[in-house]
Amino acid sequence: MNNDISSYLDKFDDQTVQRFYSIHELIFDSTSNKIDEKLWAKLPSYYVEDKFIRIIPFKDHINIEANAVLLYKKELSEYKITPKGMLQIFHNQPIPIKVLGEIFKKTLE
Repeated sequence: MNNDISSYLDKFDDQTVQRFYSIHELIFDSTSNKIDEKLWAKLPSYYVEDKFIRIIPFKDHINIEANAVLLYKKELSEYKITPKGMLQIFHNQPIPIKVLGEIFKKTLE
């Protein structure tokens, strides 16, 4: 993992960091393309050429910004999707691993 992103995560509790790493791992498992990992506007971001995914941790949830989120709105009906199309996964909700894998693959392909 990128050192800037590791340092960024130092301010969060163990549960948030653990959930972040689970989602981070899913991104890398979703594509065989080389992923450029960096902080963009102080947000953990993952690029394949001009396509990107952002994982934005908060105290009680994690936002995921990925172009394909809205394509899976029906599968994500129990989760909140912001007006800007970001998926919010609250810490009391399971991480939708299968759907996220599809979202990440579609976003980065």
